[in-house]
Amino acid sequence: MRAASLSHVTDWIFDLDNTLYPRECNLFAQIDLLITQYMIDVTGLEHDAARKLQKDYYRDHGTTLNGLMVHYGIDPNHYLDTVHRIDYSSVEPDPELVGLIAGLPGRKFIFTNADAGHARKVLERLGGDPEMFDGLFDIRDSSFSPKPIRSAYDAFVDHFAIDPSRAAMFDDLDKNLVVPHQMGMSTIQVVAHPDWRHDQVDAWELDRDHKAPHIHELTEDLKQFLASL
Repeated sequence: MRAASLSHVTDWIFDLDNTLYPRECNLFAQIDLLITQYMIDVTGLEHDAARKLQKDYYRDHGTTLNGLMVHYGIDPNHYLDTVHRIDYSSVEPDPELVGLIAGLPGRKFIFTNADAGHARKVLERLGGDPEMFDGLFDIRDSSFSPKPIRSAYDAFVDHFAIDPSRAAMFDDLDKNLVVPHQMGMSTIQVVAHPDWRHDQVDAWELDRDHKAPHIHELTEDLKQFLASL
């Protein structure tokens, strides 16, 4: 892929968590623990059973939130406000990344299953101004229908009048790039180092398949990839 085959791209779409900052900084691990406690409070299950159900929902429903809405009818706003009460200091300022994104030709977007408040706090830590992006599309904008559900992508491209054939999408999760590929986007999976492991992260979350037809490029270093363009 790289420069020659991305020269057609006019819209650059970035996931937020574990994409604009490295998974290794473990910011999402804080959210993950708060989600577990939320699961315990809602379901009444013991820790291990609640944790398993949390990960099952995340895998099968796109987000744990979506699973809880389907099966328990929870208030999504209460959930989002609760699980994003975290310390953002583990996200280091990254002026190089900010500059590389700002310098991309065309429009830039964030498309996240989190909420806009969380996204703005991450950008603030990175040293980026939300205005450097032409749009921020969060879970509320998709009516709480998350990636990888097709309706979330349709809502996103319709909202910003994006031509998928002229778009590139970056995401850390393999499954979130299936629909963009089907829509005609160029897809780049941002992955952790192959030796990285974490007790809170299931193996499927670290899937990386160089031969998967819906993954056009893999990178362990978003900055290096963008610099190569």
